[in-house]
Amino acid sequence: MSAENKPNYFWSILTFKCPRCRRGDMFSNKNPWHLKEIVKMPEKCAECGQPFELEVGFWYGTGYVSYALTFAMSVATFVAWWVLIGMSTEDNRFFWWMGLNAIFLIVMQPWIMRLSRVVYLYFFVGYDSNYKQTDVKTFDYQTKDYYKKDTGQ
Repeated sequence: MSAENKPNYFWSILTFKCPRCRRGDMFSNKNPWHLKEIVKMPEKCAECGQPFELEVGFWYGTGYVSYALTFAMSVATFVAWWVLIGMSTEDNRFFWWMGLNAIFLIVMQPWIMRLSRVVYLYFFVGYDSNYKQTDVKTFDYQTKDYYKKDTGQ
């Protein structure tokens, strides 16, 4: 595959695409604000077959990514507020920023949750231009095997 056909890295993250092929959707519903299906994902990518949950409890690490994204967004809104409006505790501008930033983060939380899952998976699974001929990335323990009952075999 030539470089011009390679999907853009950042656009693939922002549109929640599979890290291996950058073509398949990672979430069942494209709308992150459909609250009943915020993190509903298929078991694997429809395009390349990459499993999304690499091991049992894999998604616990997204809490750290979500924290970093939330912190970065708060810093960005703080800088934008400081440049555009200014900061002062004398006329409560700082407290207005805190309140509006909290509302902004609450509204953006479904999108942040999805983005943190995508970014976290991108740490472990790299782009493979030859994904149709190569094996998918997995860890040692598969979730479906972990939850099977011991049959004594």
